[in-house]
Amino acid sequence: MLTRRLFLAAASAPFVHAASAPAPYGATPSTSQLRWHDLETTAFLHFTVNTFTDREWGYGDEDPTLFNPTAFDAFAIVSALADAGMRGVILTAKHHDGFCLWPTATTGHSVRNSSWRSGKGDVVRNISDAARRHNLKFGVYLSPWDRNSPHYGTPEYLEIYRRQLTELLTSYGEIFEVWHDGANGGDGFYGGARVKRTIDKRRYYGWPQTWDLVRSLQPGAVIFSDVGPDVRWVGNERGIAGDPCWAAYDPVGVDGGAASPGDVRDKESPTGHRHGSRWLPAECDVSIRPGWFWHERENARVKTPAQLIDLYYKSVGRGANLLLNVPPESRRSPT
Repeated sequence: MLTRRLFLAAASAPFVHAASAPAPYGATPSTSQLRWHDLETTAFLHFTVNTFTDREWGYGDEDPTLFNPTAFDAFAIVSALADAGMRGVILTAKHHDGFCLWPTATTGHSVRNSSWRSGKGDVVRNISDAARRHNLKFGVYLSPWDRNSPHYGTPEYLEIYRRQLTELLTSYGEIFEVWHDGANGGDGFYGGARVKRTIDKRRYYGWPQTWDLVRSLQPGAVIFSDVGPDVRWVGNERGIAGDPCWAAYDPVGVDGGAASPGDVRDKESPTGHRHGSRWLPAECDVSIRPGWFWHERENARVKTPAQLIDLYYKSVGRGANLLLNVPPESRRSPT
């Protein structure tokens, strides 16, 4: 009876309004960033002609016919990722060698001129379709550096790069993340000119305009690079965040000036800045193998379940996201 009387008394008491939430302190996440945080673990697929030449970085002089994964099965690849608990997958649509995994109109250095499926294949299409079938988010990596393009280092290449981005962001459905690394030129094939090409890291790519293009085509996507603008590189390729790892961060260039992809004080990236003015959470990229691409000689050096659990605790457990690279082998599926 006492419990009932207390309940009735509480029910008849004047309604008290809950206190309003306090004003947020400092930087706060966008809706897209919150969705990204919720994913926690996503997969990277490094796949290109390097898979067949046994290289990590191709020079751009590879014969497109070398790309011929005869038993390629996107469903099997993505199914394995889904079974492992991955919630998204990012594909290297173009690595530094310039070979495009979709039949782009911007270059002949692509699957269109490969032996695979008589030039009618489209890896981006296959992986994106398989991802959606398994309820995984799909993202793309498009290397800014292109060791095959004769136009790299000129204003014309920037237009080509943005056309490639446009093809990827308008032809394959919703994209959850667009990945840009910090590779910024060097030696290459460059359409036959075996030279070293150096660019101005801070200005050449016109990053603000390139990011505006991504925003206009895929407003829900987060953009990754050393400096964001939405997700930052954790500063190492070991998959380990700092302890602590603040989501706030104000990137600074190596010389103390403005930062850009490929030019940042990466020693500050693992921890971020407690009182930083930008919400710029860390993504921890790491490969399940020693290399980023599949190499048969590394088959016995795949990370163990215990090592993967440890990586999870030291990335997601510290407030970052884990991006685990599981490279497809030369026939069809990850090993």
